[in-house]
Order: sequence, then C-alpha cells, then structure tokens
Amino acid sequence: MTDPSPPPSLPVTLQSPWRWLVLGWGDLRRNPMPGLVHGLLLTAFGWLLLWAARDQFWLLAGAFSGFLIVAPILATGLYQVSRQRRAGLGDVVHLWRSGDGRLVKFGLLLGLAGTGWVLTSAGLITLGSPAPILKPLDFLRHVVLVREIGLFEVWLLLGALLAAPVFASTVVALPMLVDTRASVMEAVAESWRAVASHPAPMVLWAVVIALLVGLGMATALLGLIPITPLLAHASWHAYRDLTAHRTAR
Repeated sequence: MTDPSPPPSLPVTLQSPWRWLVLGWGDLRRNPMPGLVHGLLLTAFGWLLLWAARDQFWLLAGAFSGFLIVAPILATGLYQVSRQRRAGLGDVVHLWRSGDGRLVKFGLLLGLAGTGWVLTSAGLITLGSPAPILKPLDFLRHVVLVREIGLFEVWLLLGALLAAPVFASTVVALPMLVDTRASVMEAVAESWRAVASHPAPMVLWAVVIALLVGLGMATALLGLIPITPLLAHASWHAYRDLTAHRTAR
C-alpha cells in the first residue's frame, strides 16, 4: 500500500496553524518512530541539563535557553520525514551525516542568539533584583513572586522581543534548507518575507508553539516527547503553505 500524496498547499489564514497541527499529527501517526525517538532524546537531554545545573541558576538558564533555541535545528531530520512521507530513522541519520554546512552555520547563529539572550537577561536581573540571584529558588523568590509589578514583567517582555526575530528567521528557513539548496541568507530572507506577508497567522503560530512547548516543560519535560515531533511535522506543512508562491511561479 502506498502513502497518500502530500496535502495541497493552501492560502495562509488564521485557521492555518490548526490545519498545520492536524497535518503534523497525521505525519506522526503514520510514521511515529523517528518523531518519538527525537522527542525521547531531547527530553533525556533536558533532564541531563536539569540535573547538571540544578543549583546554578545562570548555568541552568543558559543551558535551557540554548536548548530551546537550538532544538529546531535538532529536529530538522523530521522535516525530511514529512517531506519524503516514507522516510525512516535511516533517512534522518543520512541527513545528519551529510554534514550540510548550512545547517551547521545556522545552528551556530542560533547558539549566538541564545548566548545574547542569556547575557542580556543576566544584566537585567542583576541590575534590577533586590538580592543576588544564584539559585533557581532565588529567581523564584526575588523576581517571580514579588508583589510589585516590574522586573519579572520587563524580563518576559524582553524575552518576547528577542525571541520574535529568532522565530521570524527560522519558521521557514530551517525546512527550506532541508528542502532546497538555498543559502542561509536566502532562506532567512524568505522566512522574514513569509512572516511579513502573514503577520496575524504568524503571531498565532508563534503563540501556539510557545504554549505547547510550555506545556511540554510543565510536565517534567515528558510532554516534549510527542510535542517535539508534532511541532516539527507541523512546521513542515507551515513551510509548504508559506512558500507555495515559489513553486507557483
């Protein structure tokens, strides 16, 4: 029995993020092994970070910031699964063994972005906190649970402002690097064009991603096992809809 043909690309609307999730779930159900292996490995790596940096707030913050920013790179093999429909773990391994320099370059750029966020965050918290922040409990006590509105809200706003360009740079670029021979700059430019052309659906998509990742982290990272492949597969379908004009020319 052959796999069904890929779903056709559709115009991007506010309903599109839900369609991408449905299509992503279909990909995961049809071929669950590659996705669940990715989810398990990322969850295990997250547990390792928690154990290694459990009492060092800034080390933990830096590790998890890098983890969340670079995680899309680690899930690029799942774009290949959605792309080929019948791809398995062997195809994912082949993609990584190809040593695609574009993905390596993009991963390094994302790592630099994560480092920039940690340094900016550290400066803000250090200057604004009434007490030294050394452990996660210190951050909870002196930043999150304070009655006064201010530092924590500014910290969240700053995080959102720094996360927005990372999202705009990756939402189309990463699957495009897997699907085409475009350069990193071409892929990033196309990603920004897609976001600028569909601002409302892209904001909704970013919120959906953030909520699902937050849910995965709130479940002691166990929720990331299915959420990681779900979002990766859904992101592939988002890419196809957002770049349909390229193939329609």
